[in-house]
Amino acid sequence: MKHLSLLALALCLPALPGLAEPFDEAALLSAARSEPPLVIYDSTGKITEQAEAFAAKYGLKANGTKSKVTQTIKIVTAEQEAGNVQAGVVVISDVPAAQAQLIGPGFVKTWFPDDLADLVPAEMQAPLVLNVSADVVSYNTALHQTCPITNLWQLTRPAWKGHVAMQDPLGKPAYTDWFNQLEEHHDAAMAAAYAAEFGTPIDPSKGTATAQWVAALARNQPLLTDSDSDAAQAVGAPDSRETFVGLISTGKYRENENGAKLGLCAGVQPFAGFMGAKTVFMVKNTPSPNAAKLFIHFIMTAEGAAPQTQDGKQSSNRAIAMPADEPSGVAAHFAEMTPYEPATAQSDWTRRQDWQDLWAVARAE
Repeated sequence: MKHLSLLALALCLPALPGLAEPFDEAALLSAARSEPPLVIYDSTGKITEQAEAFAAKYGLKANGTKSKVTQTIKIVTAEQEAGNVQAGVVVISDVPAAQAQLIGPGFVKTWFPDDLADLVPAEMQAPLVLNVSADVVSYNTALHQTCPITNLWQLTRPAWKGHVAMQDPLGKPAYTDWFNQLEEHHDAAMAAAYAAEFGTPIDPSKGTATAQWVAALARNQPLLTDSDSDAAQAVGAPDSRETFVGLISTGKYRENENGAKLGLCAGVQPFAGFMGAKTVFMVKNTPSPNAAKLFIHFIMTAEGAAPQTQDGKQSSNRAIAMPADEPSGVAAHFAEMTPYEPATAQSDWTRRQDWQDLWAVARAE
């Protein structure tokens, strides 16, 4: 992936204190040995593997827990308000929520080691972006030689009614953020894609092109799931006789090693998916500050990042390349994804309910 693609994902969050602090591994390790076990939260199960690798490397105790962003924010908030902090490091994929609910109240801070200053773009240091990843339009390669759609608007046609698998936007804020990003930055592209698909300009009196697409997709009754795993199963089951396309995290493409038949829909107009970013924070008043710093440094190295780069997540550390055998092949298609634009993080947060309402009303029609 080109470095410029990473820069496009720089986040619109206030600069946090503590950047480019000296990294003294020996001193941190010495101090960490007298601290309680490090508690880490992330929304991916790979955090368990990363915590175990960290503990083995340094001879420390660390507990990595998979936790949805909303739950992690609740945990951090409750511990801060009670004055009983247990968490040490949190990895947050919901950028607007991090801004509003963690950074704003001062519950977390960025810690950035100076030995990475020349490897991580300055725009990604405050707050620290751990990695960027994509949710992509996907299809079943056992049923089709190529993706059965070429335009996002095709998903609103009767032929695809009930045959689009995705997590429920009412439960996955990344989707409503994407809707807002599309409207704020790419509505002209959505309108052009409409005209290309239907042969006539979209009617602006009915709302923005993005809003019309979201409503039309909702009316087409997608198969809504509770997880990406369920959406991936619906799309890529090897014995499936029914065609589904879906919007799925590239992390689920590892199931191809177990027989799944997921393929990335390249060339879809106007976009084949969207990019998101994960930020990593040290929790204020953590009882394990030195272990927390060691862990943050660890997951910013090739060794520590490996479990997530294997799932198609690109580290913000430019020295870490995407594995050649990453199963989705998304690295060749980052330019086809909408980047996370920094200018509208606050708008994404404040308009979530509007997009959820639009989705819910249209789906009920």
